[in-house]
Amino acid sequence: MAARKLARAGKKVIVLEARNRCGGRIHTIDKESFFRHAELGAEFVHGNLPVTLNLLDEAGINYYPATAEMWRYQNGKLTQESFFAEDWDLLLTRLNDLKTDTSISDFIEQQFSDEKYDELRNTVWKFVSGYDTADPDKASAFALRKEWQSEDDNAQHRIIGGYCAMIKYLELECRNAGGIINLNSPVKEVHWQAGKVTAVTAGDITYEADQMIIALPLGVLQAEGNEKGAIAFHPAITEQSTAINAMGFGAVIKILLEFSEVFWTDKLSEQLADKSLRNMGYLFSDETIPTWWTQVPQHSKVLTGWIGGPPAAEKKNAAESEMLRLSLQSLGNIFNRDPEELKDKLIAFNIINWTAEPFTRGSYSYDTVAAPESRKILNVPLENTLFFTGEYLYEGPAMGTVEAALTSGSEVAERIIQGS
Repeated sequence: MAARKLARAGKKVIVLEARNRCGGRIHTIDKESFFRHAELGAEFVHGNLPVTLNLLDEAGINYYPATAEMWRYQNGKLTQESFFAEDWDLLLTRLNDLKTDTSISDFIEQQFSDEKYDELRNTVWKFVSGYDTADPDKASAFALRKEWQSEDDNAQHRIIGGYCAMIKYLELECRNAGGIINLNSPVKEVHWQAGKVTAVTAGDITYEADQMIIALPLGVLQAEGNEKGAIAFHPAITEQSTAINAMGFGAVIKILLEFSEVFWTDKLSEQLADKSLRNMGYLFSDETIPTWWTQVPQHSKVLTGWIGGPPAAEKKNAAESEMLRLSLQSLGNIFNRDPEELKDKLIAFNIINWTAEPFTRGSYSYDTVAAPESRKILNVPLENTLFFTGEYLYEGPAMGTVEAALTSGSEVAERIIQGS
């Protein structure tokens, strides 16, 4: 987004991309035998988000509503639900009264320690871990209050052809405006001084420029110097590094399973639910892989599993075979099936552990109590030479989303254009 805007403004732009593809945490599987246009990374447009939707409209890329029935498996029963938990309104009321920020975990323990709030505490922990992929012991109560007050559950969209259609459009726009995109070019060192910056790639190729935009995931910026993907700055950017490490970056593992049949709509599943699950979109549970969704309103044989936050971080080094086993066991428990039976129906799977991926090292950002102050530091360029951008620098209700990334990219490009 930043490169396109700068190139169109007449700037000479070079993008150095570590991977063999653009998009980062946007990764649509395409032109394969299975999982046609399936998303390994970002999948939904969470709300009527102006920057994302305007870009899709500009590109002529269509999208469709992704609203669907929400179901829960709990205490051996499948039930349809449209609310979070009892006492959720009370939670929001007390959050509104909060004057000093604290972690959501501390807030819940202080305000809802009574045994009668067990379900509410459990719901908050699972939601913060799952949806925000955050550690509740670190996640800001103020930020979650802002997010929960802005939720629009009825405005969910999927992109026809997948999110990578948008990335390809931005790539083409950038190149057509004279921008250069170099793949397989992970940067390992940055040498800088006012008005001059040199990037050294892992292949010891050097690039020089007047200014650099650092558009890396927060997890990569938080990596230690000897870890793959980490970047060394010369001279060190001590204040910025401290700010970066004070921010939150989540953990997630995403699981795509394609079956030979849509077993979750068969007679056995219908008997378990006392209703057809044909329009089930989202399924929540207390299983090891707790969250699942379908492609409704489109109907396919794919189920997507999701585990986020501390439980995903604990499984950072888990083998793919183990994650597959846990996935089938979780589905077996929910739908009262033998996991081996489900394995026999499985025709393809794809598991992406974003937390173990060296050029990402996590899912997306979440606010800690220190995050607002960190953003102030990182939004100020160093000597008008080093600029930071990314979804973690976004100020607004759509934190951790593609909207946040696009907005931040556009803003940093505008800052450079206005300052030139």
